[in-house]
Amino acid sequence: MISKSSIIELINDKLETDGYFLVSVEVKPTNAIYVLIDGEKGVSIDYCVEISRLIESSFNREEEDFSLEVSSSGLGSPFKVLRQYKKNIGKEVEVLTNEKVKITGILADVNEDFFIIHEEKEIKTEKKKEKTVITHNFGYNDIKSVKEIIRF
Repeated sequence: MISKSSIIELINDKLETDGYFLVSVEVKPTNAIYVLIDGEKGVSIDYCVEISRLIESSFNREEEDFSLEVSSSGLGSPFKVLRQYKKNIGKEVEVLTNEKVKITGILADVNEDFFIIHEEKEIKTEKKKEKTVITHNFGYNDIKSVKEIIRF
């Protein structure tokens, strides 16, 4: 069986050299391989094809048959690795907490332990509504998902 680690070892240097990063690799017991990559400015289809060809040329289908899918992290897909959080600093995101509460705001800061969201809310006072910014600190274990919000 083709191992996850052999695929990571095979493509990681190329991804780094080309300015991309690995989000995930999954190898199913049926030898179905799924590779998800990302980059600071997204990933083109041509680059996905290039990585796919690199993987295909490194394994012998005569010895071990496999199916392969290489894709980029799509718009609206949840973040999976720290580097995805970092590339989205300053952008609007939606956080779904473990308690199933959705919070929308600007991703303000990120580190290995937590990230910060600035949520703008209107608060009713006696005379009018006032906008205020609420700062939320989230540990990665406190959330189900975070994804970028795309507005048109």
